[in-house]
Amino acid sequence: MSSLDQIQVFQSLNSSPHAQLEQSASLGDGVVAALWNNRHDAQDYHGPSHHTLSCYIGGGTETYRRDRPDLKGAPDKICVLPAGHQSSWVVNGDIRLAHLYISPEQFALNCLTLLDREPREMVLQENTFIDDPQQAQRFHRLIRLNWNEPGERLQTSTLAHELLDHMMLNQVGLRDGLRLKGGLAPHVRRRLVEFIETNLAEPLSLGQLAAMCALSEYHFARMFRESFGFPPHQYLLARRMNRARQLLRTTRLPFGDIALDCGFASASHFSNTFKQAMGATPRAYRLAFQS
Repeated sequence: MSSLDQIQVFQSLNSSPHAQLEQSASLGDGVVAALWNNRHDAQDYHGPSHHTLSCYIGGGTETYRRDRPDLKGAPDKICVLPAGHQSSWVVNGDIRLAHLYISPEQFALNCLTLLDREPREMVLQENTFIDDPQQAQRFHRLIRLNWNEPGERLQTSTLAHELLDHMMLNQVGLRDGLRLKGGLAPHVRRRLVEFIETNLAEPLSLGQLAAMCALSEYHFARMFRESFGFPPHQYLLARRMNRARQLLRTTRLPFGDIALDCGFASASHFSNTFKQAMGATPRAYRLAFQS
């Protein structure tokens, strides 16, 4: 699902004169995110080939499905729209909503690796206006991130997988998640450390790292934290900051070059992230060591 042209729900909204796209991006691993504003609109979805998980970020109190006019939306309501479904919507007033579009291939992979089930036996259940504070909180965290910043790719893809995993576990009745113990084997940890160190400049995704260990993203994230003491995205950021400090102390490279070498798309984003992590800008850090 690399092209937005293939995502029917996205294209339906994008063709509406009432809907406005705030941002969209591929988060890797067969997942695309979009953030929309819409008002006084009507939308019909006819058998899309992808799954859609949505959250009402704001408004939506007069939004309803034509087949259920008595059931209205509200902020933080969650909707699950499986591939192949049919639905018609009326949007009265204003609404701001976030979408995750999930490829059937990624859904099938999660059936196998997360649930150990045959994908043909798993049919995602349609659900409208769910109250799920955990999912709503994840969506709010996701929209605060810069989806197009390579330096945040692991964090955005991790949140996307948390949303997908929670949706699937909830459907099969595992609302508290799977019970896991133990971490990664020593040889797996060594391979991961080496891979991360040699790819700090790349926009790594959670699925990419999990695949190296032959694990689902859900299992990998929890076993990684058990092994390293940090979630994968925090570990990656720490290693990027370590490289940045080394380059600032020992080279005269421009800040833009250091940003690229540490996985950031721009010097400004690198500078802001470095200051948040280290308490000083890259310029101030370099000057302190020069003096």
